Amino acid sequence: MQAVDRVIRARLHSDVVLIRQVAEYIISAGGKRLRPVLTLLSGRALGHGGEQLHELAAMIEFIHTATLLHDDVVDESDLRRGRETANALFGNAASVLVGDFLYTRAFQMMVTTRNMDILAVMAEATNIIAEGEVLQLLNIGNTDVTEDEYLRVIKYKTAKLFEASARVGALSAGASAEQVRAMAEYGMYLGTAFQIIDDVLDYSGDAETIGKSLGDDLAEGKPTLPLIYTMRNGNPEASATVRDALEHASRDRFQDVLAAVQSCGALDYARAEAVKVAEQAVAALAPIPESDTHQALVELARLSVDRSA
Repeated sequence: MQAVDRVIRARLHSDVVLIRQVAEYIISAGGKRLRPVLTLLSGRALGHGGEQLHELAAMIEFIHTATLLHDDVVDESDLRRGRETANALFGNAASVLVGDFLYTRAFQMMVTTRNMDILAVMAEATNIIAEGEVLQLLNIGNTDVTEDEYLRVIKYKTAKLFEASARVGALSAGASAEQVRAMAEYGMYLGTAFQIIDDVLDYSGDAETIGKSLGDDLAEGKPTLPLIYTMRNGNPEASATVRDALEHASRDRFQDVLAAVQSCGALDYARAEAVKVAEQAVAALAPIPESDTHQALVELARLSVDRSA
């Protein structure tokens, strides 16, 4: 990861000062870096440990960072990773444009691999991520969203980049078609489980630990799994509380919603669903040779759901 960070710093260079400032600000915030880690582990599990893997991992982080910059503008967020978002500090226009810079720099990095399969994977992934963002926008305040519709959004918006991260690592290693599919499936399940837990933490985490304000999803009118479960399975009062808060996209009733969610076991249900998906990720690794890296991928899947941030 230190090698990946060096690549990130080198590829962030621009003669435009504001681009360097905004990009450095968001990259230096750190974060879990799960997606580039996934690219490294995927490649190494299949026998590739060269410098090109570092370049690909950095490219994945650029794509992810670009989506964060755009997300925070769309969501009007003011806190990420425990500090002000770039849009709160530099303004919406700068955040959107620097996000575009990171997207295009990532594609420049892809081209240098001279691997059309990798380029095709990332072109598809970025397109589907954009579709996921629009799907989520259409669901804002929608109290009739089903669990399947919710899962479709997170598979597009979050899990697709996890899938691409794993697939790219496998492709860079020259893996067999079966192994590439296995790593892609692992990444998709991992990303799905990770996002479900993220949505749980919005109602059960600690603001300082998770690095964002609790109730952000509620304030944005996002019908996440804990809320969907409460509306379908909670008592009439709990269901009505969640519906009203979602329709008005307000954090004002966060404590009422939290009580409603807890009253029907929605958080436990969502965590259990995430654990099931994480175990599907582990099962997908069957065609991948046993090794320390294989075991690291197993542990990563289980850590993705056993966390507080």
